[in-house]
Amino acid sequence: MTITGELLIGNRTRMGQNGTLTAIEAATGQALEGVFGGASAADLDAAAQLAWQAFPAYRDTALENRAAFLEKAAENILSIGELLIERAMAESGLPRPRLEGERMRTVTQLRLFAGVVREGAFQDLRFDAADAARTPPKPDLRLRKVGLGPVAVFGASNFPLAFSVAGGDTASALAAGCPVIVKAHPAHPGTSELVARALQQAVIDCGMPEGTFSMLHDSGHEIGGALVAHPLIRAVGFTGSRRGGLALVDIAAKRRIPIPVYAEMSAINPVLLFPEALKARGGKIGGAFAASLTLGAGQFCTNPGLVLAVEGEGLEAFKAGAVEALKALPAQTMLTAGIGQAYREGIAKLVGHSDVTQLAEGQEGDDRRGQAALFETTAASFMKDKSLHDEVFGAAGLIVKCRDLAEVEAVIDDLEGQLTVALHIDEGDHKTAARLMPKLEMLAGRLLVNGFGTGVEVSPAMVHGGPYPATSDVRSTSVGTMAIDRFLRPVAYQDMPADLLPEGLRDRD
Repeated sequence: MTITGELLIGNRTRMGQNGTLTAIEAATGQALEGVFGGASAADLDAAAQLAWQAFPAYRDTALENRAAFLEKAAENILSIGELLIERAMAESGLPRPRLEGERMRTVTQLRLFAGVVREGAFQDLRFDAADAARTPPKPDLRLRKVGLGPVAVFGASNFPLAFSVAGGDTASALAAGCPVIVKAHPAHPGTSELVARALQQAVIDCGMPEGTFSMLHDSGHEIGGALVAHPLIRAVGFTGSRRGGLALVDIAAKRRIPIPVYAEMSAINPVLLFPEALKARGGKIGGAFAASLTLGAGQFCTNPGLVLAVEGEGLEAFKAGAVEALKALPAQTMLTAGIGQAYREGIAKLVGHSDVTQLAEGQEGDDRRGQAALFETTAASFMKDKSLHDEVFGAAGLIVKCRDLAEVEAVIDDLEGQLTVALHIDEGDHKTAARLMPKLEMLAGRLLVNGFGTGVEVSPAMVHGGPYPATSDVRSTSVGTMAIDRFLRPVAYQDMPADLLPEGLRDRD
């Protein structure tokens, strides 16, 4: 498979004429092979028109055929082979094992949703029998969920496979019966094209309507905003910064017909260290925290950026374990120069803060490699200065030292919505943890014990979402089988003749 730099519009390809972009090797800053043409407004409209024309037929495709299409997409991605991993490594700076695992996660998501489609429960079929003897008479009512329409998906910088062209947003939207138009992330255009061609070929291989899938490059920011504003787009999936997500939410809200934007944005993912757990194994927890903090250069939306604990010997042991581990860790390549610069600026603000103490840093970095850092402040300072709540996207952690458990609870009350909260507890902490659970349930979409939020299992019970501003819609998840619900809406059929009903809602006897 050859990278050409072209746009994929339905089953066709063409070189975009609205400016160009070049892929950059993350580790060196050097240009990689290939020039990618930016889409124009006409290209976007062509993709949207094809998606809209494909929607009725694709939505009504037999479930078995739709499932087979998702499985074929997974097969095609695997068949790209080494080329996909090598290109993703170059464009992202992520190591081979991480990307090989991410490729398998991408394939697993597609296969998972194929199973969801084949089983059919996502339609939520409901039957309420008529009762003519009742006063007033009760009508015959039947319900199913149907796809919303064409969905715009934005590739994420930190997951060039699993949250990108064929990632969870695309997989769940296609499973729901919605055509997808992907806006490729400019940090990994070559990787995006390779995966997009695999999906395009799956559309052709399985005889899906042309327009079921398209992918566009954007040489600036114009096409991304125009995609959300296009009147034929019916929903948006986004993973990225708060600034970017909220910009798309604003565009969608100002449309003549507003549409939902499912944006997974920023979080600092608090880690709560309870007294008995700290007493028993504070140093060990500290070492494990450092490993999670620096995983993938800290460029995870579930990165554990905040630690809450009561001061004392247990916390000192935790800090010693974390400091020792961090000092030995090498600097790691950041995804892009812009992300690296933002990380250094965030670190500089913490270093220069009068109420913040730097405890440790990893081995020295440079313009392309981020140096891990760990800081400490007091609960009073943290609650006083809201800038300390800001996410520093990278391997930076802040310990908030509390005088007692009441102050820990006060800090929890002061936090914004989060993706995850991690509780480190022993049996003696259960009573205290139980008292906090109602507040923690209001704070985050996933609560976990004696671990860290990095690592999101793709499974039916997973929630990767949370209260604002972690996401733009607290009711949703972007990982797991419930992700399909974002792109569905219910339709009721009242006293409908059998030959007009969808096949699944006809009499079952």
